[in-house]
Amino acid sequence: MKLAIILIIIVSLIGLVLTVREMGRSDEGYYKASKKNVTSLTMIYVVAILGSLIALAVFIVKTV
Repeated sequence: MKLAIILIIIVSLIGLVLTVREMGRSDEGYYKASKKNVTSLTMIYVVAILGSLIALAVFIVKTV
């Protein structure tokens, strides 16, 4: 189970770093076109992190 949690954290962090990197591009046309995509990805990360924390809490409560 620890391995799964570590893998989830690693994949989430990689995705976050890549998303932030894409936000930093200097092309103004790209920024305007990608603003909606970045907002959507941010919401996905928020939901994924909250879901992971809830799942972790349920797991901890059930094992104690």
